[in-house]
Amino acid sequence: MAGRLYVVATPIGNMGDLSPRAAEVLAKVDMVAAEDTRVTGKLLARIDAKNRMVSYREQTERRLSEDLVERMLAGESVALVSDAGTPTISDPGYRLVHAAAEAGLEVVSIPGPSAAIALLSVSGLPTDRFRFEGFPPSRVSARRRLLESLRGAGTTVIFYESPHRVVEFLGEVADALGDPPVAAGRELTKMYEEVVRGKASEVAARFSTREPRGEFVLAVRVEADDDELAGEALDREVAALADSGVPAREIARRLKPRGAHRRDVYDALRRLGAADADDEEQVVEEEADDDGPAT
Repeated sequence: MAGRLYVVATPIGNMGDLSPRAAEVLAKVDMVAAEDTRVTGKLLARIDAKNRMVSYREQTERRLSEDLVERMLAGESVALVSDAGTPTISDPGYRLVHAAAEAGLEVVSIPGPSAAIALLSVSGLPTDRFRFEGFPPSRVSARRRLLESLRGAGTTVIFYESPHRVVEFLGEVADALGDPPVAAGRELTKMYEEVVRGKASEVAARFSTREPRGEFVLAVRVEADDDELAGEALDREVAALADSGVPAREIARRLKPRGAHRRDVYDALRRLGAADADDEEQVVEEEADDDGPAT
């Protein structure tokens, strides 16, 4: 009989958050695929589990996934864990889950702690719609393009960020998104847990007065654009994206939530001298499939 893959959430700080079910699974599986065996070894010692472990990191993910699937097909059970929180969420693991499912193996979720959901639940921001972006890009220009693409999204966006860059990133959020309300969570579930709420610039100023420590989770409220984007306002938005090297089709997709139509986006690009024949042909083809706003 084939084994199973268990995707096991582990505490993000407070060891009391390890569920009885997670402890039971970790104690019984044949092998634990851990992001860092030293970190997971301490967790297993707390529950008196003496499992075999393998270091499952981003660099070894592809190679180890094949080996672990073979082991499960031969009857062994495997638990996938990250250093903290729910595996595969900004951590390695999706390749193993995909490979196991493709091989017809049963993949079982053992749910539990997640830093993103923990912060969202106490953020005080709307939670009816939210979007997870993980860690922002390391390059300033890429972060700027990402933030510009979020304008008018009408949702709460969750980011992870490191302590040495959190103040800079909050400043970029303030500049790109009109200083929106945010909640910043630090050291969640640990002794020095802190959640700071306010405008992005206010929260940045709060942390700039001292050296931030611990991993951060940020919830950013991005309001919807009620007015249709057109005229000079559309030209400005299209120009900013085109100057950043964003292709015509991607510009149209990003501006759709703000009411911009494909044809209007192309016309703006043409006025700016940033469109070519291929752009026009593409717009015409897509309009034939969809008479609504740009996608």
